[in-house]
Amino acid sequence: MTVPRIDPFHAVGLSTLAHQMAAEGRDIVHMEFGQPSTGAPKAAIAEAHRILDSDGMGYWESTPLKARIARHYLETYGATVLPEQIWLTCGASPAFVLALNSAFTPGARIALARPGYVAYRNTLRALYLEPVEIPCGPAERFQLSAAAIAALDPPPDGVILASPANPTGTILSDAEMQAIVTVCRDRGIRIVSDEIYHGLSYIGPVRSILQDEPEALVVNSFSKYFSMAGWRLGWLVAPPSLIEAVRTRVGNMFLTPPSLSQHAGLVAFDCREELEGHVRMYRHNRDLLLERLPELGIERIAPPDGAFYIYADIGHLTNDSLAFCTRLLADTGVATAPGLDFDPVEGNRFMRFSFAVSTDRLEEALRRMVPWFARAGRATD
Repeated sequence: MTVPRIDPFHAVGLSTLAHQMAAEGRDIVHMEFGQPSTGAPKAAIAEAHRILDSDGMGYWESTPLKARIARHYLETYGATVLPEQIWLTCGASPAFVLALNSAFTPGARIALARPGYVAYRNTLRALYLEPVEIPCGPAERFQLSAAAIAALDPPPDGVILASPANPTGTILSDAEMQAIVTVCRDRGIRIVSDEIYHGLSYIGPVRSILQDEPEALVVNSFSKYFSMAGWRLGWLVAPPSLIEAVRTRVGNMFLTPPSLSQHAGLVAFDCREELEGHVRMYRHNRDLLLERLPELGIERIAPPDGAFYIYADIGHLTNDSLAFCTRLLADTGVATAPGLDFDPVEGNRFMRFSFAVSTDRLEEALRRMVPWFARAGRATD
């Protein structure tokens, strides 16, 4: 068996270049990653200072944090999750690896939307699983549907859902999610749900897969809504049938996330007023981008229902989104993500803007991009 080929994450390369430019004195606006600019809640930081002064720390799994996460599912979604179903990880990425490695054997076929988060496809390949990408365009609101999953022949072994989604920010309706659960249950397809952007919705509450399918695996993290990306803390919810499989893998492959992060994460759960203030800023940034994107000549975008991204069609300006984003960074100091990361077939004509930056930095990015895009448009005439 050969070692699987993994495609590069081009936004990482662009970010590396952006940081090199910053080291040379350039002023960079970072819109390439979904990384909140707001920082961890103040009370969580204060708790981390207290723990640093009082606890030597070590390998540790916070029972109170697991209980708090279980309570969150009951209070927010009405879903009953036992603390022993929750596994704390160093962010959502290890939780995703843990879910896939615990639930599927090499060669399993896993369906997912295209466009979708680049690491889905590449992690599947790295684990010797086969990605089955389903093209999802404007007609599908860039999301999977029950009909598309039902049409797959043979049925896949699993499906990855993301709502809100990366890179598009689209959200599945409650009815569509329930229909997907019905199709997957009837066809014996296991669901892995990436819920890392829950809490970041501009159209109302978002449904968790656990409200409809308790046998699903759920990945989540403190990186987005809780604004704690650098703390490397996430979790996996596994069904009772997979607890032992997950337990053995955690003990051998991952151990525990940082103790300090777990202490801070527990406090962060009760900082809702501050965190909701962040969401209000993201909403304002979203509205600002939607208002100003026509000045860039961008009219066709995915509906940004949630998360903090706008996925934009720039096919009228370029057929090479990676080169386009590279030139934009070099000329303006604004770092973005090329659509090629999220869609290897049609992503050459898309790009993604993250509006997780502060509003003043977003305004600065727009000040630089408006004339640049105007010149880019003239160059294609």
